[in-house]
Amino acid sequence: MAASSLISSLLRFSPSTPSSNTKREKPTPTLRYILSKSILEKTPISNSVPFLNFNNFNNNNSKSKGYSNPFPSNKSPLDSILVFCASVALSFSLFAADVDAAAAFVVTPPRKLQTDELTTVRLFQENTPSVVYITNLAVRQDVFTLDVLEVPQGSGSGFVWDKDGHVVTNYHVIRGASDLRVTLADQSTYDAKVVGFDQDKDVAVLRVDAPKDKLRPIPIGISADLLVGQKVYAIGNPFGLDHTLTTGVISGLRREISSAATGRPIQDVIQTDAAINPGNSGGPLLDSSGSLIGINTAIYSPSGASSGVGFSIPVDTVSGIVDQLVKFGKVTRPILGIKFAPDQSVEQLGVSGVLVLDAPANGPAGKAGLQPTKRDAYGRLILGDIITSVNGKKVNNGSDLYRILDQCNVGDKVTVEVLRGDHKEKIPVILEPKADES
Repeated sequence: MAASSLISSLLRFSPSTPSSNTKREKPTPTLRYILSKSILEKTPISNSVPFLNFNNFNNNNSKSKGYSNPFPSNKSPLDSILVFCASVALSFSLFAADVDAAAAFVVTPPRKLQTDELTTVRLFQENTPSVVYITNLAVRQDVFTLDVLEVPQGSGSGFVWDKDGHVVTNYHVIRGASDLRVTLADQSTYDAKVVGFDQDKDVAVLRVDAPKDKLRPIPIGISADLLVGQKVYAIGNPFGLDHTLTTGVISGLRREISSAATGRPIQDVIQTDAAINPGNSGGPLLDSSGSLIGINTAIYSPSGASSGVGFSIPVDTVSGIVDQLVKFGKVTRPILGIKFAPDQSVEQLGVSGVLVLDAPANGPAGKAGLQPTKRDAYGRLILGDIITSVNGKKVNNGSDLYRILDQCNVGDKVTVEVLRGDHKEKIPVILEPKADES
């Protein structure tokens, strides 16, 4: 405290201000400069400060150096002693501090950020605790020792859905895993169990037994009112680099991609130019308010790296799927119960529609009487029914059929119009769930 008081008193000393009719004097060095120079050059502070140099007190040349003597010769020796004590105390306080000599006088100015930068920084800091790192482990047997080992076969991202420990990610992130591990933002790792998944929409829900105070659910937004051009932010773990932020805009809406697992189309997908790389899959896509608007799921890139065309499953689609998975562990989706030919095969026939290759007798289509493709006794190919519409909605390909069925529920009775030979027929079909979902 005594040293601080003496330092404060020293800071109040200043050379006299020259009058307007005097010659311009050399600027007075700042205290920071004087002290820094004294320490770095290992010279006494009194050599750098004229009014602390006792040899200069009565030196007539001191004024020529641009300094006024604050302690004229008529001052008592006690004043000189006090100044000397202040110099010693100041030097002691500087050298006693456990800091670098040069850094002791470096004051870093506060970093000035623009408003949009502050918004981005705040968004990242507030939402990072909700993003997790998922490791997909597979069982492998060593070819030499025959020991069974668990090795990472992939990784991805996810986010905390609720305080009960539910974590949402893409299905392709966890596909084929024997075990799963989830790493939270504080680097704590937990074993995860699969609650359920929807292969058709590439969504999966995991659960971890983590303390509730470590789980921060992500804010859920709305994707129905999104606009092309608005800012979006993607947080994930590309190439294993945890909690990476990329920014961009919504480049397009209502895109359609195919599920990597089943080939079933996913409608109303969000297109963005925010960089999405391997490892970003399953991570959140956020709007400027920090609310979830989609799950980063795929990129369009010949090289496999980000090319500025990424796709996210909209949150409105995800919410309904997650609710069913949490409650029932599965998603009940209606099917016709058929296998159909690739779209190119039908185009070669010169017609549009869905060619039925197989219609099991115990399935909805088989029960209703749809005819599959088969061969006669001579091995000639007899084409099955070609579905041209469902409930009056035209069907040009498999994607159209899936899109119509997504709007139906299990147990609905639909009218299927088919081209059989050279004539059309309308057949009523009652939709059923998949065999493993009943």
